[in-house]
Amino acid sequence: MRVSPKYVAVEISASIITGVILAAISVFFIVVVGWWFGWWMLGASIVIMIVLLVVAPRRARAIGYQLRADDLLLRRGIMFFRIVAVPYGRMQLIDVNRGPLARVLGLSDLKFVTAAATTAVSIPGLPEADADALRDRLVALAETRRTGL
Repeated sequence: MRVSPKYVAVEISASIITGVILAAISVFFIVVVGWWFGWWMLGASIVIMIVLLVVAPRRARAIGYQLRADDLLLRRGIMFFRIVAVPYGRMQLIDVNRGPLARVLGLSDLKFVTAAATTAVSIPGLPEADADALRDRLVALAETRRTGL
């Protein structure tokens, strides 16, 4: 399944914020410090923002998940493609997060903590009702399949 199409707005907003911060740093170097390479930094920040804005919709559509018999399969990425299978029995905590923009759009992020310390698994851009239902279902599946605990 894919995340909500509204998640594209979150990705575009993040791209714009990144571009504005980079541009502000560049303007600081131009105006306050007086360094000439601030103009190069400003141009680079504008190019970076444009590239991020072009890639943002595709990056949002590349996120997906699938509930399988024994695990949750997550995929994301365009250039650096990542597929993660999280066994239900290894899930220790399932957290629902809602940022300010996502809350306005009715979206949530579902984050998983597993037995492995380096695992940072999340499903962003789920509708609130779907995130809550998926969290409850995954908690129930994890309870029935605990392994080695």
